[in-house]
Amino acid sequence: MTSHISNIRPQPDQVLVDIADYVAHRSIHSSLAYDTARNCLMDALGCGLEALSYPACTRLLGPIVPGTVVPHGAKVPGTKFQLDPVQAAFNIGTMIRWLDFNDTWLAAEWGHPSDNLGGILATADWVSRNAVAGSTTVDEKPLLMRDVLTAMIKAHEIQGCLALENSFNRVGLDHVLLVKVASTAVVTYLLGGSRDQIIDALSQAWVDGQALRTYRHAPNTGSRKSWAAGDATSRAVWLALITLKGEMGYPSALTAKTWGFYDVLFKGQPFKFQRPVEQWESYVMENVLFKISFPAEFHAQTAVECAMQLHPLVRERIEDIKKITIRTHEAAIRIIDKQGPLNNPADRDHCMQYMLAVPLIFGRLTAADYADAVAADPRIDKLRDKIICVEDPQFTKDYYDPEKRAITNAVTVEFKDGQTLQEVVVEYPIGHKRRRKEGMPLLEAKFRTNLARCFPAKQQQAIVDLCLDQKRLEATAVSDFVDMFVI
Repeated sequence: MTSHISNIRPQPDQVLVDIADYVAHRSIHSSLAYDTARNCLMDALGCGLEALSYPACTRLLGPIVPGTVVPHGAKVPGTKFQLDPVQAAFNIGTMIRWLDFNDTWLAAEWGHPSDNLGGILATADWVSRNAVAGSTTVDEKPLLMRDVLTAMIKAHEIQGCLALENSFNRVGLDHVLLVKVASTAVVTYLLGGSRDQIIDALSQAWVDGQALRTYRHAPNTGSRKSWAAGDATSRAVWLALITLKGEMGYPSALTAKTWGFYDVLFKGQPFKFQRPVEQWESYVMENVLFKISFPAEFHAQTAVECAMQLHPLVRERIEDIKKITIRTHEAAIRIIDKQGPLNNPADRDHCMQYMLAVPLIFGRLTAADYADAVAADPRIDKLRDKIICVEDPQFTKDYYDPEKRAITNAVTVEFKDGQTLQEVVVEYPIGHKRRRKEGMPLLEAKFRTNLARCFPAKQQQAIVDLCLDQKRLEATAVSDFVDMFVI
């Protein structure tokens, strides 16, 4: 008897199919999305350049084997490193996320969609350099920055739409899972992968071991939260590469009874979608939130703005404060309402009370304010003990409302003599592009400040001129763009 091996491809999970179809076949038509992606590119790279000032970050960067230089490899902005795309993705992703200062998406799950730029830029740069050198089988010509912006928009959409109704943090999983998934999809496409290969690579991303959130919460809060996204986006590049070498996929990675993602890690529940996949285009990029003035966990951004308004009224009366009440949304209470000792900078930048106390006392909140030297000021912990968070159900409702997407905080200060200051309320942070147009010039100023940390004036200006010219930027080869950021 002759045996026959079936070549029929099993029907993959619909979520895998839908994401792959979106990446491979959906066109992006929104000029607002491309303009916002340009803002996001500038801001994310600027955050990465600022992180290079912190030895805790830079000691993690570079090749795995010291001194290694990869011919036609991807270059890491602000450094001399030229690496394989997996390690370059880790470097770039870690830099971008280190200071908790890049963009944010808030929903049932939260996260930072520009974390995906680590894998996107490293892959696109590597492909482009090999194309220029004539040593690639992926493409015959370099990718353009238009391709990078498109990949960013689609990665934002994948991560953000999955996050709208599905809370991974409630089952103990970290949001960088969604970075791995989104990066895997768009990176496989950038590498020339077919729709079916994108499906296979995506299945690998869901099957892969997923990070626990414990490094974001007491008693384990630590610096891994600053490189976890770099790890996730680099892992995506690796999964894409082995898929393109012919590694098989797992069609029911999500739905397999007992052994699939839903049963093992999601309490047996399938994903829910607020926005049907056929409507996916660029909603997330168009509504993403920027951190412009403060490197603070985003649920506290509007609270910090409140504190900055209150600073002139309380700076001479810190010792006289009896109580501070923050009306806030449920997500903020769950994540950053934190009492007791704070062990390190990673602990402090996820504490609402700390992020409020510093600007009330000093009239500022910078990355340096999470360091031990500032935290040693006894006034901070003394004031923290007087700050309470209470949920306002309307704030929570507005937080989840897809038409509002507010991140409201309201702060009331009471003094020992009985005086109570008028409550200060901020509904939308200054980084909400659609709601507060005054933020974009400040975002550009933040970018210029970060460029000045690394480059001479002429190089800074050349980068700014290109990044502010949408049409010219999109037509620039990725390798030429990245070369502008080499020291």
